[in-house]
Amino acid sequence: MGERTVISDGEVLRELLAEGVSPWLDGLCRSLLAPERLTALVREAGVRGATSNPRALAADMARGTAYRQQLSHLACRSVPLDTSVQALCAYDLRSACDELRPVFDSTRGRDGHVSMDLDPHLAHDARATVVAAVALNRAACRPNALVRIPATDEGITAVGDCLARGIGVHVTEIFSVRRYEQVVDAYFDGLERALAAGRDPAAISSLASLPVARLDAEIDARLRALGPGAVPAAPGTAAVAVARLVYRLYEERLGSERWRILAAAHAHPQRLMWEVSTPADPAPGVPYVAGLVAWGTVSAMSEATLEAVARGCRLQGDTLTGQAEAARAVVAGLERRGVSLEEVAKKLEADGVDRLVSSWRALRGAVEDRLRRPRG
Repeated sequence: MGERTVISDGEVLRELLAEGVSPWLDGLCRSLLAPERLTALVREAGVRGATSNPRALAADMARGTAYRQQLSHLACRSVPLDTSVQALCAYDLRSACDELRPVFDSTRGRDGHVSMDLDPHLAHDARATVVAAVALNRAACRPNALVRIPATDEGITAVGDCLARGIGVHVTEIFSVRRYEQVVDAYFDGLERALAAGRDPAAISSLASLPVARLDAEIDARLRALGPGAVPAAPGTAAVAVARLVYRLYEERLGSERWRILAAAHAHPQRLMWEVSTPADPAPGVPYVAGLVAWGTVSAMSEATLEAVARGCRLQGDTLTGQAEAARAVVAGLERRGVSLEEVAKKLEADGVDRLVSSWRALRGAVEDRLRRPRG
C-alpha cells in the first residue's frame, strides 16, 4: 500500500448506500490502520465494514514497516511463530474494530464489523475450528469482530457451533445455491441454540459471502474450452444468475416460520456479501457492484475497486429482486452446454481452501522472516 487513496467522488457510493448496499473494504491490513486511513475511507467512501485475509497481511508485511514495532516486541520475548501470527492478526482485528465502532454503534450492529481468517489448515476439522474461533474472539474482545470460516462440510458444522456460543461468523467460499442453503440452516440452528442457552440473538452477527468474480472466471474458462460457440455474447453473467438465485432463497428463508420466531427474539438476518475482486486482479469488480444491488446486502471491494466505482459506476436500482426466473434460464443454459454448476462449486471450494492455505503459509513465512530480523 502506498499513500492513502482519496476517493475522488463519493456520490456513487452514497447512492449505493441509499439502495441498501453496504460497501465494505476487502483486503484490510496494518498499513490501512495508520494514520487513520480506514477512518478516511469510512468518511469519504461510506465504507461500512472490512475483511482481512492472510494474503493481504503477508503482502503488507513484506513491503512495509507497519508491523515492525510489534514484531520487534515479539522477537525480544521469543514468542513462538504461530503465537506471533495470532497476535499480529488479533491486533489488526482489534484496531480495525475500534475504527469502525462508530459505524457499528450508529447502525445498531447492522454494520461496522471486521472479519479475520482462522488458520485454514483447520477448514476440515470442525472441533479445531471452533477452538481457534473462540481464541480469536477472546483475543479481539470486540462486539463487532467476526471470524471467517470457509463453507466446507466441517466448516458449516463449526459455523453453527460458533454462533451457538455467541461468536459472530463470516462464512466464506460459497459458490452454489445448495451450499448457501446449508449455511442458512447452520445460521438458524446456531441462533436457536444460542437462544435456548439464554444468549441474546441480537448480539450475534453473520455474513455469507459469494466470490462472484472467481465463480465467473471458472465458468467462462469452461465455456471457452467447449469452443467459440459455447461462450455467451456477454461473458461474466453466470455468477450474477447464481447470486440472484441465492438472493431468492434468502428472501424465502426470511419468510419462513422458523425465521419469524428468531426475528421475534430480535435476531438479525444473516447478510449476503458479494466479493467482486479476485486475487489476481483486485479491480475488475465495477460491473458486479452495479449488477448486484438489493436492500440489506454487502459489496466487498478492494481499495482500487472502491475508487473505480466512485469514478465510473452507474447504478440501475435493485437488480436482484424478482429476477429468479431469468436466472434459472441462464443456469439451465449452462447445464445444456455441459457446464455443471455443482462441479464448478466443488472445484472452487477446494481451490479456495488451497488458496487460503497457500496464503497462510506466505503469512507465516513473512512473520518468520521478520522475527529473525525485526528491525528490517
